[in-house]
Amino acid sequence: MSTALITPSDLKTILHSKRANIYYLQYCRVLVNGGRVEYVTDEGKTSLYWNIPIANTSVVMLGTGTSVTQAAMREFARAGVLVGFCGGGGTPLYAGNDVDIDVSWLTPQSEYRPTHYLQQWVSFWFDEEKRLLAARRFQHIRLGQIERCWLGGRAQRETRFKPEEAQLRALLHRYRQGIEHAGSHTDMLLQEAQLTKALYKLAAETVQYGRFSRAKRGTGTDSANQFLDHGNYLAYGLAAVAAWVTGIPHGLAVLHGKTRRGGLVFDIADLIKDALVLPQAFIAAMEGEDEQTFRQRCISGFQQAEALDVMIASLQETAEALAS
Repeated sequence: MSTALITPSDLKTILHSKRANIYYLQYCRVLVNGGRVEYVTDEGKTSLYWNIPIANTSVVMLGTGTSVTQAAMREFARAGVLVGFCGGGGTPLYAGNDVDIDVSWLTPQSEYRPTHYLQQWVSFWFDEEKRLLAARRFQHIRLGQIERCWLGGRAQRETRFKPEEAQLRALLHRYRQGIEHAGSHTDMLLQEAQLTKALYKLAAETVQYGRFSRAKRGTGTDSANQFLDHGNYLAYGLAAVAAWVTGIPHGLAVLHGKTRRGGLVFDIADLIKDALVLPQAFIAAMEGEDEQTFRQRCISGFQQAEALDVMIASLQETAEALAS
């Protein structure tokens, strides 16, 4: 019986925006077994093997207590799977250090990425005014996603999350006006901070969470803060995939600063974080869910809202619209 040769192109037949799986793994080994990529967990004297369908996977996040073999990394690269190293629960590996490195990404380097969107991106990126226009476009997309998901999406269908519509629309309208009048990136970041704070307050009131204060760098001890950290890092995984698919380096940010490593990943993730992660974090906190249940809740929400599609399309359309 002959065995068909699987080529790297065969493993990329599923578009990244349509891939269903995001994996966060901890306390396991990732290896190749019988031609398949698997992760192995130990229970007593028994080793349990679980298959990772790499052709239908966009991102794998390796947390505490994980190891990966060279053969597995080769298969991930062939299939175009982005691999990230992070700490427990998806929070930063280096959160306790002075250096602010949120997650270390290993992008597949087995092929050259197309340069079409990169060329368009750099044609405007060094122009301060055009970069501000790009940031403004991203913020409008972000607001549109919040409006769509909070008022008509899965979050709205949740019995515990029904924000007062007039209050939310007034908040979004006020912020739309604010970003239109923002004359610099500093002004835009100030507007963003005010919006985020208001959304936290509205979400906490909606689910009757009580007083809430957003903790920095994974230092929160309450469940809502912990779920927000975890969900945000799942969003960063998708954002890194979107940047890799379009071939735009993570350092070419439009809002989070020209010198911040990986700033573009944060810009892209912001397109959907408030819309999808924020309400799910507060819902899960009130339901008393564990991390795994919340993670599945987030991933399901990303799929239903076609979050990766939104990210990729936003990069492509922004690059084409502002190219010199």
